Amino acid sequence: MAHAEGQQHPIGIYFIVWGWLFVLSTFSYLVDYFNFEGGLRWTLILLFMILKAGLIVAFFMHMRWERLALTYAILVPPVLVMIFVFLMTHEAGYTFLTRGIFFGAGS
Repeated sequence: MAHAEGQQHPIGIYFIVWGWLFVLSTFSYLVDYFNFEGGLRWTLILLFMILKAGLIVAFFMHMRWERLALTYAILVPPVLVMIFVFLMTHEAGYTFLTRGIFFGAGS
């Protein structure tokens, strides 16, 4: 009886992912090298960070080959938390403005 081995993925996939991680990290460092400022800087840094995290989760944590239900169970809650934080940030701005009007800020 042959010994059953785990599922093996071609090593070429990992070399390609490592290459993309290297390229995305280079772009991330170039954002600071070229002195981008303000919203553009933070948008680019967060974009590269999310892309790198996605590659790591998909390939090195093997989520690319998992069942769809398991993928949803792991990835949907953080997305929902980010949406909730975004909504509450806008709600906080409205609350701050309303309190300023009600309590007469600037008077």
